[in-house]
Amino acid sequence: MWSAGLDDAMVLAWASLLTLTMWIAETQSKKNYSIRPEVVLPDHYVKEIQPPAAPGQPVQLFFDIHIVDINSINVEDMDFRVDMFVRQQWTEPRLHMPDAIFEDGEDYVTLPPEFFDNLWQPDPYIINSKVSEIAMLTHQFSSVTLYRNRTVRYSARMHAIIACQMEFKLYPMDIQLCPVYIESFSYNDRKLRLRWGEDGVSVNPALKLLQYNVGTPLELRETGGYRMEKDGNFSRLVVFFRFERQIGHHLIQTFAPSSLVVLLSWCGFWLGLDAIPGRVTLLVTCMLTLVTMFTGLKDIPPVAYVKALDVWMAACMLFVFAALVEFVVVKVLHVQHQAEQREQRGSLPLRISAVEKGELYSQAWEVAGAFPGGGARWRKVAVSSSGSAAGSPRVGPRVPGSGSQDADSPPHVLLLPPPRHAAPAATAPAAWTDRLGAAGPGEQRQLWREIDRMSRLVFPALFIMFVLCYWPILLLRAYGV
Repeated sequence: MWSAGLDDAMVLAWASLLTLTMWIAETQSKKNYSIRPEVVLPDHYVKEIQPPAAPGQPVQLFFDIHIVDINSINVEDMDFRVDMFVRQQWTEPRLHMPDAIFEDGEDYVTLPPEFFDNLWQPDPYIINSKVSEIAMLTHQFSSVTLYRNRTVRYSARMHAIIACQMEFKLYPMDIQLCPVYIESFSYNDRKLRLRWGEDGVSVNPALKLLQYNVGTPLELRETGGYRMEKDGNFSRLVVFFRFERQIGHHLIQTFAPSSLVVLLSWCGFWLGLDAIPGRVTLLVTCMLTLVTMFTGLKDIPPVAYVKALDVWMAACMLFVFAALVEFVVVKVLHVQHQAEQREQRGSLPLRISAVEKGELYSQAWEVAGAFPGGGARWRKVAVSSSGSAAGSPRVGPRVPGSGSQDADSPPHVLLLPPPRHAAPAATAPAAWTDRLGAAGPGEQRQLWREIDRMSRLVFPALFIMFVLCYWPILLLRAYGV
């Protein structure tokens, strides 16, 4: 009897516990009925079948992107990372939308991402992305919003690493145009048409990059075409990101210092040829400085073509090298001229014997500047033992230091001034001196000094011409202005 009563009590207790559990579950389900798919999905709903559309018309999928941040523009791997909010929107006419799921005064309800697994899902993807995934902390940052007109909107916070084919011919004024291609993976354009939404692609106004400016507005396109890898025509969305490199860093770190080094190399034109150590040290130091600056540029990887910065640095090194070559040429001319002068001073006779190798007459050659009043020029004459010049009505002045002369003295040579009608005699080699434009008689201009004087004007003029050609061409090719 006691055992029968105990059994009845246990059955009653279990029945009460089961009833309480079912009541709690039903209460909780009423509070969170939005996660129950059967509330909005009909019994015959099949999520693998796309929503019905008008006959002959594909499902319209509207796409919106809001760029939160762009970072890590990697020129070595030629890609960039972007953090963004992605929003997809389409119409699902098969849904049941009872008024009970909407709050008062609202025409939409936001559901957790788990509900999205029970709906038909489009499959857009970024074609040129290396990595793309939805951000998450404790759960994925995504949600589903249902509207009374049976519109479904899926939103997610995601980041992607997108490949971009970069071109550096105009570096450091290069502009990188990086497209982002969005396309459906399995639905061709007869089943799904991708369209940009009302907002299209927007950029965070507070977005700032270290070396680039993001060009706005962004260019949006809706294209399509045959895809051989998927054997069909597919709808595609394209957005072009325009990254314009900021040149301020390179003006301060590269262009200004290299220009100053070139200007410094011209100081050697004002140094004399005797300052060989100082002049050579100055030019070699300038050349090594430019080479160090050129090899220290590590902002971009080595490429197989010539960049705009390469042209600038090569031109600067060429100007410094030309200044060094100019000094070598001038120094060689100066040394050769000094050797010529020493040779002339050693061969100028003040007195020459008239009897040489048994000849009765002897000849003296004209010498420029051999005696006081160095501007005088002399002609060669033959004189006899009597002291009179052959074929000359009178004898010119005697050679200084020749002593007295009488009839019994041995024959000797006198240097006489040339007649007025005589042609100008040859002077010292014209390669080293130049009388044209001399300020006065006997004043000469040395060729090496003229080269230094001309270099003080020619080198700056050529560098200014290069700068005036370099920057307009670079700006024209970079910005098309």
